[in-house]
Amino acid sequence: MSITTAPEPAGGRLAGALMPLLFVVLWSTGFIGAKFGLPYAEPLTFLTLRFTAVLGLMLVLSVLLRAPWPAVPMQWIHIGISGLLIHGIYQAGVFTAISHGLPSGITALIVGMQPLITALAAGTLLGERVRAAQWVGLALGFAGVALVVEGKVASIPGDMPTMLMLAAIALAGITAGTLYQKRFCASFDLRTGSVIQFLPCLVFTAILAGSTETMAVEWTGEFMFALGWLVLVLSVGAVTLLNLLIRKGGAVNVASLFYLTPPTTALIAWVMFGETLNAVAWLGMGLAVAGVWLARQAK
Repeated sequence: MSITTAPEPAGGRLAGALMPLLFVVLWSTGFIGAKFGLPYAEPLTFLTLRFTAVLGLMLVLSVLLRAPWPAVPMQWIHIGISGLLIHGIYQAGVFTAISHGLPSGITALIVGMQPLITALAAGTLLGERVRAAQWVGLALGFAGVALVVEGKVASIPGDMPTMLMLAAIALAGITAGTLYQKRFCASFDLRTGSVIQFLPCLVFTAILAGSTETMAVEWTGEFMFALGWLVLVLSVGAVTLLNLLIRKGGAVNVASLFYLTPPTTALIAWVMFGETLNAVAWLGMGLAVAGVWLARQAK
């Protein structure tokens, strides 16, 4: 007697195909939000306000919707650690580096090493097999990112070692966080899980902001728009999609999507701010897309 499974509905397949693309677009707008908001608040102060708002929003939703909380105490710890790494340490490193003058191109290039490092670690930590075509795709994707940002690395700040260290910390945070979440807490309720993930982020940035920054904020229209965008679109929308992608896909497949962030950000900046894109950048975008396509092939 054979047992057959019903095919996945067309709507489900379409949603599964569109989810990675929507995540890339939403995640890429984080750099735009930083561009609008950082002139009016120091980076860690900005993040503290952002985490406070998203934590309050998700806590209210969790209570109103009676969302389930993890039943095992260790699961709380795993979810909290993954959130601190992916959101707290990553965002603190990126925002602080950019606010202190590190060109966004250099930041994107350093953080763009994440898929390669994830692939190197995924076999040992997660037992994932990275196929030859995926390695080719990862290499193409990194080359594409390098071409996209090569025109944005001309201005080098004076305190280069410190800024590079901050970008490297961000890279370590999001890479370790993706691997950690995939291994220890790939599945959790997205509403209560967000509360648990962002709570240690708030504590982390609040302590650092209180000890290293003035915490002064200019409540301009641009700043409030940037804060609202980062809370609703990034911390709720994009992070929810990221958690779903980590739950359903391999670590390498998820990490490869971050290659598309610099090209997508460049396209958004081209449309919104009139930033130029030369032929090399367009070639880089094509390579990045081809690389991600190869890296995400299951066979």
